[in-house]
Amino acid sequence: MAESILIRHEASAKGTERTLAILEYLGRFRKGKSSSEIARALSLPVNSVGRITETMHKRGWLYRREDDRRYVLTNRVADLTRPQINDKSLVVSSWDSLKQLRDITGETAQLLVMVEGKAMVLEQCESDQAIKVSGRIGLRVPCYSCAPGKSILASLPPDELETYLNDVTLKKFTSTTLATRSQLSDDLQKIRKRGYGLDLAEGMEGIHCVSAVILDDYHYPVAAITVIAPSFRLKRDRFEEIGKACVQSAQKIREELFK
Repeated sequence: MAESILIRHEASAKGTERTLAILEYLGRFRKGKSSSEIARALSLPVNSVGRITETMHKRGWLYRREDDRRYVLTNRVADLTRPQINDKSLVVSSWDSLKQLRDITGETAQLLVMVEGKAMVLEQCESDQAIKVSGRIGLRVPCYSCAPGKSILASLPPDELETYLNDVTLKKFTSTTLATRSQLSDDLQKIRKRGYGLDLAEGMEGIHCVSAVILDDYHYPVAAITVIAPSFRLKRDRFEEIGKACVQSAQKIREELFK
């Protein structure tokens, strides 16, 4: 009996190792790999890889492309680690508003949170325009040089904002980057007054952003929603219109999270 249990344990451990190896391998290839390619690369039996990938496909961890039958990782792993508020997924609660904001403005809409002093892209709904701006999920940029980051900073409690300002090193990325404490503080005050943040090519030349913060029940910033686009299309005469759209979207997300 003990020998039988040991054999089953060893088989289970081997299966777990193979499953993790497949996950790690597929994570390196956005276009996916076929079962035979996975087996060859990892020196695993084709039949074993086939069973594992089929199980992972059925449970939603892998997506199988119809054209070439390659397996691609889904967002299931990322979903397990994404922020939860009131037992609700921030990403799931924001998705409809992101799509609506994209459709209203015609530009890419993104959801970002503040992580270690930087604004990180959690999700985005890309524009259908031929020339558009989009970012990689997980991308982090300095809060002080982007609209969503500044929207979050503007809503931080005074002591937390002071800590941030004391810790951050302000660098100039473009001619319009707010690279001094006084410039940044003045802009944060403007954001508080008008209700939305602006990025006038402060992080990268040729890109403008408009953003609004998402607050919790205690008026603490949990995230920000933003519209990002080429500056030749997202001009100053659209800032107020899009700013109001961002504020409305942020409010809808807040209601979805805390209802």
